[in-house]
Amino acid sequence: MMNKVEICGVNTSHLKVLSESEKHELLEIIRSGTDEEREQAREAMINGNLKLVLSVIQRFTHRGENLDDLFQVGCIGLMKAIDHFNPDLQVKFSTYGVPMIIGEIRRYLRDNNSIRVSRSLRDTAYKAMQAKERLLARDDREPTVEQIAQELGLPREDVVLALESIVEPVSLYEPVFSEGGDPIYVMDQVKSSGGDGDWLEEIALRQAINDLNDREKKILTMRFFQGKTQMEVAAEIHISQAQVSRLEKGALEKIKREL
Repeated sequence: MMNKVEICGVNTSHLKVLSESEKHELLEIIRSGTDEEREQAREAMINGNLKLVLSVIQRFTHRGENLDDLFQVGCIGLMKAIDHFNPDLQVKFSTYGVPMIIGEIRRYLRDNNSIRVSRSLRDTAYKAMQAKERLLARDDREPTVEQIAQELGLPREDVVLALESIVEPVSLYEPVFSEGGDPIYVMDQVKSSGGDGDWLEEIALRQAINDLNDREKKILTMRFFQGKTQMEVAAEIHISQAQVSRLEKGALEKIKREL
């Protein structure tokens, strides 16, 4: 339905979509045309990619944020992508533009988080993420926290603290499991220790962990008992951070089902 409504006064059903050849032609004018030509081409490039912004903000609609605000922020990311894109690259503009738009929206959400993080800490976190992207592009593999810290000339602890500070907090009312009945929320699993059933739950938890495969056990051990980040785990077991995230989530889901 989103492509049939108005956002920021724009009728999204009437948004133009540029072909790749049209985008390339406009980008060349932006790079080498006269001032007037560049301005007109930039405006056409922005208007011709608003549907790209629209498609990106749909990923964030579940957060309850105002769509007009997200759309405007996404447009800022689009303009940054247009200004920095190199037409000589053998990639589609959307391949470069989508991460720029997502990054701008995520920065907006982090900066407007209910838990306030100091500006210097956020700046360090953004620099760390930029360093991570540079190292990933250079080495074609996920960098470790140590490598990021070395790239920035900062202590490892400062980088870890900064990256952890911008992770979005989980609500106590966030559902963690639901299968046909009432969902289980995070707050349902937060309680004091020392109850009569604690030892039974511990046995059940140990059994559920034992049913995991070796890789899943190792990932959970490194993440929750050794306190390592997903990037550190990925570097140690030689897989990507995205794979670590998927395996970790799958292992936790198995444990939840067992319990």
